[in-house]
Amino acid sequence: MLYLPQDLPAAATLGAQTFPLQDWQQVSSVKRVLFLNLMPQKQVTESDIARTLHDTGENVQLIPLKIRGQRYKTTPQAYVEQFYLDFEEIAAFCFDRLIITGAPVEQIPFEEVRYWDALCHIMDWADRQVERILYICWGAQAGLYHHYRIPKYDLPAKCFGIFAQTVHCPDSFLMESLTPAFAMPNSRHTEVRRADILAHASEGLQLVADSPESGVGVVATTDGSRTFIVGHLEYEPYTLDKEYRRDLAKGLPIQPPLHYYNKEHEVDFVWHEAAVRFYRNWVR
Repeated sequence: MLYLPQDLPAAATLGAQTFPLQDWQQVSSVKRVLFLNLMPQKQVTESDIARTLHDTGENVQLIPLKIRGQRYKTTPQAYVEQFYLDFEEIAAFCFDRLIITGAPVEQIPFEEVRYWDALCHIMDWADRQVERILYICWGAQAGLYHHYRIPKYDLPAKCFGIFAQTVHCPDSFLMESLTPAFAMPNSRHTEVRRADILAHASEGLQLVADSPESGVGVVATTDGSRTFIVGHLEYEPYTLDKEYRRDLAKGLPIQPPLHYYNKEHEVDFVWHEAAVRFYRNWVR
């Protein structure tokens, strides 16, 4: 069962149970998953994450978080104030899980991102107060940079499409039922590199899965406390199609997403089962 804040649009769509946001502690016998949503279109990312967690069949309570003092252009400020808690409101407690999303700032140096200091504070706090943290896309790059000083590199062209990820750590709990390979959407202008990941093996960092085409896919610590995923298993079927059409309309240099459309130019949702299995493994 999935529990979402009362009146959150995704709750009605998924038929989820709800709770008053300020009373999050009243829900019992669930994994409490904090959700630091850094994406501009909050509702889209909420729906993606909520749907994926719902499909795992696990008992999960999703608690949306925000960084105090931030102002939003794409999502109404009143919406964020209604459905998101300030980090400070939960900082005194311990939690089962934390998800840190990507953000459309990947080509800006980390230290120049306006909320960088606050994000670093949350990442350090999470190491003490949260059992497992999942960093997604730019969030993964930010986590790798903050914890290990692993840099990101600009790509000559956008990494865009569905790419098969080869599993290198089949014994990892994250990869249960995902070996030997699984499909994962990618949509990014930057990358982290294998050599930089492997250089930190002595610190317990593992290259869990990667692709010859899209590079590093999943990185994790040996104890499972930190997981970094540069792709978007949570995407719904038509997200890449919408991004492609959006960039075309803006006149941006963009090629059709690779390995995404079938021969009839329709979308195959080939990563859905992998997404459910990955998130179920991570939540459990």
